[in-house]
Amino acid sequence: MFYKVFKNSLLTLFAAAVLIPSSIVILGSFKDDLEIYTKPLALPKHWSLKNFHTLIETGNVFTPFKNSVIVAIFSVGITLLFASMASYMIARSTTVTGKFLFLLFAIGLAIPGQVNIIPIYHLFVQLHLTNSLIGLILVNIALTLPISIFILTAFFKDLSREMFEAAAIDGAGHWRIYRSLALPLCRPALAATGIFLFVICWNDLLYPLMLISELDKKTLPLTLIDFRGEYATSYSMLFTAVMVASIPMVIMYLTMQRTFVAGLTAGAVKG
Repeated sequence: MFYKVFKNSLLTLFAAAVLIPSSIVILGSFKDDLEIYTKPLALPKHWSLKNFHTLIETGNVFTPFKNSVIVAIFSVGITLLFASMASYMIARSTTVTGKFLFLLFAIGLAIPGQVNIIPIYHLFVQLHLTNSLIGLILVNIALTLPISIFILTAFFKDLSREMFEAAAIDGAGHWRIYRSLALPLCRPALAATGIFLFVICWNDLLYPLMLISELDKKTLPLTLIDFRGEYATSYSMLFTAVMVASIPMVIMYLTMQRTFVAGLTAGAVKG
C-alpha cells in the first residue's frame, strides 16, 4: 500500500513538473507580457493570435526555421545511413574486428561534446566551414554517430542469423542482404533512432552558437536567443517562438508514434 501511494505521488510530481511549465508556455503565447507576469497559469482573457502575427511579420523566423529543417533532415538521414551500415557489419561480424569497432564507438559516448569545442572550432576555421550549414551537418553526424551505432547494433544482433544464412545460400551478397532484409526488419528501430536524433539536432544550440554568426545561416534555437533583451525580455514573443519551434517535433511524434513505440519495445519479449 505504501509503495503504491509513493509511486503515485512520484508520478504526480513528475507530471506536474512537465505540465506546469508547458501550460505556462502554451497559454503565454496567447497573452501579452503584463498578463503573463500577473496571471501566468490563468486562461487568457482574450484568446488572440497577435503574438503569432507579430512573430511572422517582425520575428524573421522563416529563414532560421528553414535552416533548422535542412540541418536536422540531412544530419539524421546521413547518420542513419552510415550508422545502419556500420551496425549491420558489427552485428554480423564474428571476428575481433567487429567487437573492437563497437568498443571504439562506445568510447565515443563517454567523451562529452563540449570537450571538443576548441579543436572543432579551429578545424572548421581552417576548412572554411564556419557560417555554413554543411559544417553544422558534419558536426551533428560526428556527434550522433556513436549513439546511433550503439542503439542500432543491439537491434541488428536480435535478428535471426538463420535468415541471413538462408539469403546468402540463395546467392544474396552483403549489400543485398542489408538493403532487402536487414533494413526492412529494423524499420521500427530506425524510426525510433531517427526521432531521437531529430530532437537532438533540432534543439542543438551549442554548435550553431559557436560556428554561426551570419543572420541568414542561423538556426531556430539560435534565433530564440534574440528574443531575450539585455535589460528586459518579451516573454509573450519568446513563448510564441518556442511554440513554433516545437511544431515539427510534435508532428513527427504524432505521425510516427506507433513506429516509435514499436522501436522502443522491440526485443523486450523473447520466445
